[in-house]
Amino acid sequence: MFSDTFMADALALAIPTEHVPANQATDGSPETGFVPLTENDGREIGVWVMTPGAMTDVETDEISIIIGGTGVVHRSVNGVRVEQPLIAGTVLQLHSGEETLWVVTQTIRKVYVA
Repeated sequence: MFSDTFMADALALAIPTEHVPANQATDGSPETGFVPLTENDGREIGVWVMTPGAMTDVETDEISIIIGGTGVVHRSVNGVRVEQPLIAGTVLQLHSGEETLWVVTQTIRKVYVA
């Protein structure tokens, strides 16, 4: 159970970023960063950002809510390749081992549970 006092301003949180490794960056010079906020029953809750550009990734099990920015994530859902728009309010579930391509046009900020 979460502490009754757990609270964070996910939009105002300062998140340090690093350049995406060259073997993952496919367009531009994107940077990513995250700040873990708390852990509950082995699941981490945190905030992640990605600056404009494109990168490939291999995901872990995660549920995310986009709270700012714009872009698209290319992924396979039930064997079908899809482009999932990323705008504030988008909720998505990523699966361990899933290969994705993140294309960000305006810095993405998401809250995740992994």
